[in-house]
Amino acid sequence: MQTIVDAPVKIQQEKKMRQAVAKVAGKTAADLLRVSADSSHRYELIQGKIITMSPASYKHGVFAMRLGGRMLLHAEDNDLGFVFAAETGFQLTTKPDTVRAPDVAFVGKERIPSSSGFSYFPGAPDLAVEVVSPGDRADEVQDKVQTWLHHGTKLVWVVEPKTQTVTIFRLDGSAAVVKVDGVLDGEDVLPGFRYALAKLFTE
Repeated sequence: MQTIVDAPVKIQQEKKMRQAVAKVAGKTAADLLRVSADSSHRYELIQGKIITMSPASYKHGVFAMRLGGRMLLHAEDNDLGFVFAAETGFQLTTKPDTVRAPDVAFVGKERIPSSSGFSYFPGAPDLAVEVVSPGDRADEVQDKVQTWLHHGTKLVWVVEPKTQTVTIFRLDGSAAVVKVDGVLDGEDVLPGFRYALAKLFTE
């Protein structure tokens, strides 16, 4: 049974626990930059909490690079904007800070900062690509899709190697599935981009 003498001790312990939780969950984008610079691991920052990300499989990397490479060539040839590789951080919120990283991203040239140094990109990409790995949970993938859309991403492509499909999610709430015999279209986000999925999923 708790005594009156024990109560202040318990209150103090609970206070220390709350302070410890706040310290862990109160990280900023600047903290994430420092942690990332001193480690070989990949991280994201979600509502002030640093999350360690597992390295991607080699097949995951192949699909991301294959699609990202095509996007890069098209964007550069047509002066549309920048294509970003995996691990590029996009700062979506502040206080608490959230920094997330898609597998590939595109931002139109009109939104590229004149100078941002080595900080994270301010805001969401116009187009985000997420490649699904075998260990990814469906709810986690969907949560990330909704996070991008909530913060203004116009187009999200979820690449599913297992089914050889790409699911398209749009800012207006519509969605579509492109099968392996179909063509992925950049619509008005990456104008003129068309890519046959048979090329993406070739072994």
